[in-house]
Amino acid sequence: MTKPPTQAQVVIIGGGIIGCSTAYHLAKNGWTDVVVLERAKLTSGSTWHAAGLVGQLRSSANITQLLKYSVELYDTLEAETGQATGWKMNGGLRLACNADRLIEIKRQATMARSFGLEMHLLSPAEAKDLWPIMDASDLVGAAFLPTDGQANPSDTAQALARGARNAGVTIVEDCPVEAITVKDGRVAGVVTRDGAIACDIVVNCAGQWARDIGKLAGVNVPLCSMQHQYMITEKVEGVTPDLPTLRDPDRLVYFKEDVGGLVMGGYELNPKPWAEDGIPDGFEFTLLDSDWGHFGQLMEQALARVPALGKAGVKQLLNGPESFTPDGNFILGEAPEVRGFFVGAGFNAFGIASAGGAGRALAEWIVGGTAPMDLAAVDILRFGPPHQDIDWVRARTVEACAKHYTMGWPHEEASAARPNRVSPLYDRLKAAGACFGSKLGWERPNWFGEAGTEPQDVYAFGRQSWFDAVGAEHRACREAAALFDASSFAKFLVTGPDAERALGWICANDVSGPPGKVTYTQMLNDRGGIECDLTVSRLDERTYYVVTGTGFATHDADWIRRNIPDDADAALTEITDDMAVLTLMGPKARDVLGAVTDSDLSNEAFPFGRCREITIKGRVVRAIRVTYVGELGWELHMPVEAAPEVFDALVAAGEPHGLRLAGYRAIESLRLEKGYRAWGSDIGPDYTPVEAGMTWAVKLKSNTDFRGHGAVARQAENGIAKRLVCFTVDDPGIVLLGRETIYRNGERVGWLSSGGWGYTVGANIGYGYVRHADGVDKAFLESGDYELEVATEMVPATLHMTALYDPKNTRVKG
Repeated sequence: MTKPPTQAQVVIIGGGIIGCSTAYHLAKNGWTDVVVLERAKLTSGSTWHAAGLVGQLRSSANITQLLKYSVELYDTLEAETGQATGWKMNGGLRLACNADRLIEIKRQATMARSFGLEMHLLSPAEAKDLWPIMDASDLVGAAFLPTDGQANPSDTAQALARGARNAGVTIVEDCPVEAITVKDGRVAGVVTRDGAIACDIVVNCAGQWARDIGKLAGVNVPLCSMQHQYMITEKVEGVTPDLPTLRDPDRLVYFKEDVGGLVMGGYELNPKPWAEDGIPDGFEFTLLDSDWGHFGQLMEQALARVPALGKAGVKQLLNGPESFTPDGNFILGEAPEVRGFFVGAGFNAFGIASAGGAGRALAEWIVGGTAPMDLAAVDILRFGPPHQDIDWVRARTVEACAKHYTMGWPHEEASAARPNRVSPLYDRLKAAGACFGSKLGWERPNWFGEAGTEPQDVYAFGRQSWFDAVGAEHRACREAAALFDASSFAKFLVTGPDAERALGWICANDVSGPPGKVTYTQMLNDRGGIECDLTVSRLDERTYYVVTGTGFATHDADWIRRNIPDDADAALTEITDDMAVLTLMGPKARDVLGAVTDSDLSNEAFPFGRCREITIKGRVVRAIRVTYVGELGWELHMPVEAAPEVFDALVAAGEPHGLRLAGYRAIESLRLEKGYRAWGSDIGPDYTPVEAGMTWAVKLKSNTDFRGHGAVARQAENGIAKRLVCFTVDDPGIVLLGRETIYRNGERVGWLSSGGWGYTVGANIGYGYVRHADGVDKAFLESGDYELEVATEMVPATLHMTALYDPKNTRVKG
């Protein structure tokens, strides 16, 4: 038996496929002073009973690339290590049984092409040819991904473990971790049953146990265990070794070939959580009792698809719990609570497909100190206060698990565990007809129906139920005034004698200047990629007020804290829950605000890009003159207890001016028309200000250094290979959602990062990066003819280099 060392550079906790892959890829990066600690035997948690389907397409380009890499790795891993993996590239077939599912599959096929993944649409007859034993009578279409496949999970994990061992990694089995040592906010070591190990980095790959391991270090890992059942049959006539994997989402089931028989499982609409009071001791290579009563709903659907199952012998109904997360995405990255503590867990039943790419990304993250690409969709920093509550996490996780195979509607909102976090205006907004969405637990008005009604989202791939209502809100903002509740904005103070110097290093734009100055800025990584996109208002010589998007609270706070120079006397404090925010926007915003305050709101007294305190109904309000909709307006920040009174005063004052309450769907259409970028879609860690057309917000001409300066300066001088531009499609029957493929002169050059409808310009609007390895400039962009592929159909598109709506900034600046 291998004994654990007393010291290592990296300790990985968990010997499943994720831990083994991370160790393998650390070794590939030259880091071999690595120890993998497994509490029992390798794969004994959930890897050994995973079904082993390997699909690649996800809604994120980078996550799709990770899964593509898994396939590339599995293609060569057996030859490299000498350990069989059971990998075969037999392709994956996905069925559509109704018109909406066919649209979804067509959109997925377009998305696959956007991301460089081969995917073919098939007729029912062609699908039947690939899977002869199924009943195809109810099919309306199908899609086939020829590079998908299947693997033996345990063998693949053992191959990764062998590769890691061969490179010098130490793997210790039967060695549970009992404690994690943290000193001065950093990992210092682990304590096992067989002794302590001093280390610089701990990687939590403990699967279903990851939440408990996190607690040892004071780190929250929001996941929980869900039961997952699949059946293994005896041989079935007509099943051949090259039979593709099959997913039948309308029937909630999947199939794969297994030694001449079939594995059949699925995802019920009423899934069952497990281990709500903790995972039992000694749970290794262990299954739960088969639950035929619960499985029957899937069996009924499977028999309708594959009648031969009715005559097949059943070897086993396997009930193996797996870890799932509240949003259906896995968890990677360095925890915000403790430096040097990384997580790779919560793989939502696609851990085998993800393992190769996720292990590589996590290893590169550890070695490089930052994520190797934009991994926001899976970054542990996407979580926040609600995720500390295991009951909230479980309710959301159950819902996410139930939706595993349901229709992926555009703009779909979660419904479980709501409401959770509410603004002080929640009851007023609800009474006014708000239809709320949920972000980081916050209830936020997406749109408003008629007062006294209960508006509901009716999902569709065409125009949804809110389309006309949002149009009315949009037009009110363009023609009169609109009032938005933005209390969920994340809000921080950066304080201290070195606050200016610290933010001067972190921010790409110039935050120096007198109190009252407001700066829109990005914060960049060393590649020049945009890590944060926010506003910084100087309150006094030692204090800045930082405002960013709701969903980025944890991420942006973490970025600022870790980038404050060690010798700077400055600190970040979050005050999100202390402050409410109303945004008043529109050409009549000055008239409305002027009716409730004695402060001088003229452009001369209160110009764009300034903040100052004003009084409304005796309440002190911090007014910030900025806009995200392209109209004159102010953000009004105030203590939460002042919000109801200020809100009532503004609504009353706005009535004669046509003021309308508006929500986040209207903000989206307004910002698309104005060309404002959205972090997480149009901009992010993989895109620089030069590529995004935002060099105007970078202090390149100053003598002040800042993080990412070198990368941005080189691009500004040498040119770029991709550029964000705007496209319009006039046909109102087309719906742009994002990820549609961009073609220039018939050649694929990128995909849309965001899309929507512009009510003022009367057109579909999409933004996306046009890519060209030999360089992209204005002449190149304007010399091409463009089309967008929308749900596999080619649609003519018009390129625009400037904002569609820009009345010479007279409303914004004047």
